Amino acid sequence: MIGMRVRAASVSRRRRSLRWRVATLVTAAVCAVAVGIGVLVHQATHARALSQARDTAQRQLDLAVTTYSRTGSTQGSGARLDAPEVPDELRKLVRRGHQGTAFGRNRYGPAMWAARPVGDRMLSVDVDMRADLRNLKQLDATMGLAGLIAVGVVLPLGALSAERLARQLRYAAGTARRIADGDLDARIGAGDRPGDEIAEISTAVDSMAASLQQRLRGEQQFTADVAHELRTPLMGLVTSAELLPEGEAAGYVRDRVRVLRTLVEELLEISRLDAGVERADLAPCPLGPLIEECVRRTGLEAKVRVVDGAVVETDPRRLDRIVANLVANAHRHGRPPVEVTVAGAAITVRDHGPGFPGALLADGPQRFRTGARERGRGHGLGLTIALGQAHVIGAGLDFANAAGGGAIATVRLPEHPLS
Repeated sequence: MIGMRVRAASVSRRRRSLRWRVATLVTAAVCAVAVGIGVLVHQATHARALSQARDTAQRQLDLAVTTYSRTGSTQGSGARLDAPEVPDELRKLVRRGHQGTAFGRNRYGPAMWAARPVGDRMLSVDVDMRADLRNLKQLDATMGLAGLIAVGVVLPLGALSAERLARQLRYAAGTARRIADGDLDARIGAGDRPGDEIAEISTAVDSMAASLQQRLRGEQQFTADVAHELRTPLMGLVTSAELLPEGEAAGYVRDRVRVLRTLVEELLEISRLDAGVERADLAPCPLGPLIEECVRRTGLEAKVRVVDGAVVETDPRRLDRIVANLVANAHRHGRPPVEVTVAGAAITVRDHGPGFPGALLADGPQRFRTGARERGRGHGLGLTIALGQAHVIGAGLDFANAAGGGAIATVRLPEHPLS
């Protein structure tokens, strides 16, 4: 049943695709043209056949009148007096003393009638139209077959053209998604094709990506330069703070210097992650004991529960950094209790605070942004570093809010092949 639903959804998506829409429009247009031409040709042919039959009937009637006036008989003229098959509207016209024609039937089938009064009687002739109507039906069948052939020829050509356009659009959409995922070197490269709207869109996307890449690299370079420039005077501050005599003021200064040192170290770490120079030192590790040790080293209160600790292939130092940042973030912005759960190759860190803001859930962690006032103060680097280190070790990091309240961060690690 599920498979049928999946196939139905797949068929529905294909029918909504550009290729199927264009093919449907082409088919509808060709069918409309074929039907329109067929109707016009049918009506024109039918009108011409009626006109010719009417002229023939009129001529025969004129000859019959001449013969009747000379001989007083209709013999040999093909005319009849008071024929019962004459159409009613023509019979009424003759009774009023007029001559006319009308389409009707004789004893063999469809016929064109012409009649006129002669004295107190009605003289009429009929022209057999069975052959004309048979020819008209054959013409309709020929037109229908020609329409089907036209659809059969035009539809594949339209589908091929639509497929080419759809392929270009899919490639452009895929490149745009790669850019959105962080691959700022991705380009569509459609080239300069005047009059091609898809090429214009592709060029605009490439231009946007180049501009975005330039700005982002400028920001990253600025962050790295600031961190490096602060490092030297910061070391002097650290040394000077240690030389201060013990006291409340000295303790406050050391605390602020420690915060500033942590910020600079985080900025340097982010600059290395941005530069892509970080490389993981992977090794098989039992996940349960490793996470318990990581949480213990944070010095923060957190309940660790190991449901089923798998053996994973990871970099223990970088994983320790990820878990430490997540636990610290849960304490800084959430509320206790903070729970760390290990299940298989997944690590979940949950607090019981207001949860992650909607902007973070939608766009991921952003440096120098906490996203919501209720989450407390911060510079937003902890989660950014955790996400960057997760990418380095090939892990996934997801953020969500619990139904009962609280933020949930889940790290999914690749299992060791022999686990």
